Amino acid sequence: MSVDAQRARTAREVLQEQGRFRGQVVAALVDGQEWDLDRPVPEGADVQPVPADSDRGRAILRHSVAHLMAQAVTDLYPDVKYAIGPPVEDGFYYDFDVEQPFREEDLERIEARMHELVRERQRFRREEMSREQALELFADQPYKREIIERVDPSEVAPTDGGPDSAVTVYRNVVEVDGAVVERWVDLCRGPHIPHSGWVPAFKLLRTAGAYWRGDESRPMLQRIYGTAWESRKALEQHLKMLEEARKRDHRRLGPQLELVHFADELGPGMTIFLPKGAIVRKQMEDWAREQHLARGYQPVYTPHVGRSILWETSGHLDHYRELMFPAMEVENAEYFVKPMNCPFHILAYRSRTRSYRELPLRLSELGTVYRYERSGVVTQMLRARGFTQDDSHIFCRPDQAVDELVGVIDFTLDLYRDFGFGRPSRVAISTKPQRSIGRDEAWERAEKALADAVQRSGLSYHIDEGEGAFYGPKIDMHARDAIGREWQLTTIQMDHNLPERFDLTYVGSDGAAHRPIMIHRALFGSIERFFAVMLESFNGAFPLWLAPVQAVVLPVAADFVPYAQDVATELHAAGLRVEVDDSDDTLGNKVRKGQTSKVPYLAVVGGREAGARSVAVRPYRGEERRGVPLADWVAELVEEVRARRAAKGDAP
Repeated sequence: MSVDAQRARTAREVLQEQGRFRGQVVAALVDGQEWDLDRPVPEGADVQPVPADSDRGRAILRHSVAHLMAQAVTDLYPDVKYAIGPPVEDGFYYDFDVEQPFREEDLERIEARMHELVRERQRFRREEMSREQALELFADQPYKREIIERVDPSEVAPTDGGPDSAVTVYRNVVEVDGAVVERWVDLCRGPHIPHSGWVPAFKLLRTAGAYWRGDESRPMLQRIYGTAWESRKALEQHLKMLEEARKRDHRRLGPQLELVHFADELGPGMTIFLPKGAIVRKQMEDWAREQHLARGYQPVYTPHVGRSILWETSGHLDHYRELMFPAMEVENAEYFVKPMNCPFHILAYRSRTRSYRELPLRLSELGTVYRYERSGVVTQMLRARGFTQDDSHIFCRPDQAVDELVGVIDFTLDLYRDFGFGRPSRVAISTKPQRSIGRDEAWERAEKALADAVQRSGLSYHIDEGEGAFYGPKIDMHARDAIGREWQLTTIQMDHNLPERFDLTYVGSDGAAHRPIMIHRALFGSIERFFAVMLESFNGAFPLWLAPVQAVVLPVAADFVPYAQDVATELHAAGLRVEVDDSDDTLGNKVRKGQTSKVPYLAVVGGREAGARSVAVRPYRGEERRGVPLADWVAELVEEVRARRAAKGDAP
C-alpha cells in the first residue's frame, strides 16, 4: 500500500475532520485494519475510531503497556534477552531470559520504573525495514532473530514501504533539547497508543516460568503478567474481581468443602471426586442421561484405549499427537489412551449397514479422555489431563444437518438455564485452521450450516478465524459467571471428513450408498471443567437440586434429637439429602458450621417445633422463618428441586 506521506493525512487528522475523534481514542481502523493514529492513510480509505474502552482498544493499550514493561526490565537488567509480549484476555505478559527468576520485590521495582516511563510521554514510532536490517538491529537478541528468521515473506501483509519492507519495529522515543532520542525498540506489527502518557492505569500481577514457544525442549523463560485498563476505576474493579476470583478458586474451595481431592501422586490435571463432590457430579450426569434419552439419543460405552491404526485413520496421529499420551506397546502393537471419543462412536455406527430411515442416529456417552496438556498450562479441573465429556455424535443425512444443529443449540440453552448461567454470553463460529484435513468445499458447506443453525436459533455470533478443529468447523458457546468472567463451555462441530476417512455410508432411498455427515458435540464441555466453573460461580453454595447436602437438622438440645431424626426421615422419604447434627456443640456453632459448609437449608428444632411438628428454617440465602409446618416445608423443598431453580451464581 503505497502512500505519499507528504500529502496523506494521518488517521487522527481524518477522524478529527469527521468529528469522530471523541473521548479516549487509542487507534483507528483503516479499511478494517488496525492503524496507528499518527500513521498516514490512503486517500479515500474508510477510517473508524478505536475507543480505549472497546475490546480492540484495550488490547492495543495492553500491548503498549507490555512494551513499557519490557523497556523497564531491560533498563533494570541490561543483560536480559526479551522474547514476546502479547495482550491476552484482561491483561498482557512478556517473556524474558534472565539468570534468576523474578521475585515480588523485582515486580515492584519494574512497576515503579514503568511509572517513570509513563511520565516521560515516550512516543511509539513505527518503522519499516527489511529482514536483513531487522536481523542486524536485533543482533544481540536471539529470540527476536528467531522470530524474524521464521517469518515467511509470502505471509507478510503489504507495508507502506513496499515489498522490501517486510518487518515493522516500534521505537520508543522522546525529544531532548530539540533532538529525538531513542529509548527502546521492539519488533512488532502494532499498532500502539500514540505515547506512553496515554496509559491511565496498570498493575503487574505475578510471574511464572514459561517454555519458549511452549516447547519443553526449549529454554525456560520468566513470564511477567500484568493488566492495564482505560481508567483507574476500571483497574480497581478488575483487581477486586481478581481478589474475589482467588477466594472462589476451585483448587481452594473444592478441598475446603470436601468435594474433590488433588493428590500429588496422581500428577497435575487429575481429580478425585470425594463423596460430596460425587453427589454433585451424579446430579449433573443424571440430568445429562435423562435429557439425552428424552431427546432421542442412544447410549454407548467404549474402551479407554485403541490401537494405533484407529488413530492413524482418524488423523489424530498426524494432527493431534502432541496432545496424546505416549503409546503403550502390547503384543507388538501400539495402543493409545483416547484423547477423544469420536473414533469409537464411528466404529459403533459402522458395526452394521445403516439405512437412511435410521438417520439421524444420535450416539451418546459420558466418556473419559486423556490429553497430554503441558504442565505449564494445566489448571487442575479447568484445563485437565484426564476428564469426562458428555460426548455425543450425530450421524445424519445432509438435508437433516441444520435441523440437528438447531436441536443441539436448543439442548445447550436448556442446560445453561437449568444450571444457572442464563443465555450464552458469546457464540463463536470457528473456521478452518491452517492444519486441517478435507476439501475446501466441504469446509465451506459445514461453516454455512453452522451459521444457518445459529441464526435460526435467534443467537448472534462472531467469527473466530482459523480456530476450528482439524477435521471440521465448530460453534463455541460461552457463559458468564457470577463475577463477570466468561467461560467457553459447549462445543458443537460439524464434520464431513471423518465419515470419509472411515468410509461411512448409509443406504439411501434409491438403494445406493451415501455418505453421512457427523456432528460432534459436548454440552458441558467436560464434567470436570463445568463442575469447577459452577463451583467458582456459586462460590460453593450450590442450588438446592445440586447441593450434596440439601438440609441439616439442628436440635437445640439432646432431648430433641428424636424429633430431629423424625424431620430427617420425612425429608429423606421425599427424596431429599439430609443430615442431623446431633453433636454436643452449641446451637450457634452448629449454625456457623452449616453456613460455612454452604448448606442450602438449616432446620432448627426444639420443644416448640416438636410440639407443633414444625421447623425454624434458616436458608443460606434469605430470611429466617419460624413455625413452618413440616409438611409444608417438605413440599416446598420438593418443588424447588423439581423446578431446578438455580440462581445466577453467588454474587460477591
